[in-house]
Amino acid sequence: MKRNLLSIVILVLVLINTILNVIMMVSLVGTANKTSALINGISSALSLEVESQTSATVDASAVPMTSIDVYSVSESMTIPLKKTDDKDHYCLVEASFSINKDHEDYATYGSDLSAQESLIKDQIRDVISQYTVEEAQANQEMIKQQILERVQALYDSDFIFNVSFGEYMFQ
Repeated sequence: MKRNLLSIVILVLVLINTILNVIMMVSLVGTANKTSALINGISSALSLEVESQTSATVDASAVPMTSIDVYSVSESMTIPLKKTDDKDHYCLVEASFSINKDHEDYATYGSDLSAQESLIKDQIRDVISQYTVEEAQANQEMIKQQILERVQALYDSDFIFNVSFGEYMFQ
């Protein structure tokens, strides 16, 4: 009789455990679905942000070669990078800008950028100095994009449509 009673108690406990496991799984699946929806929302928002940054630039292939003028910064720049260890790191960069000669703002700004070269250099220096040596080596295209956006904002125009680095070295 004691064995049967013990078997019944074990059976009841197994059933209760199974029911509690089912309840727990139902609540976890709901939470997992909500978390998945949140992650999908965040990733789509980040994707939209990246698309909006790249869609604002002028398509370089749309500008014919006969309409492109290149302005090179007069001398290479040595820019200190953000420190990650006890050593100082520098970036040596020669920058040049592609300018659309057919753009309406070219007559106003583009004919002589050398007058504002110190402002352009300051924008280049501000962008590059925000990065560590590892980040600057890995994110060259992002740095170019940020410099382009800063220079376009400086002139409040997109007649400058590309940034190129002739020399891009680190120490």
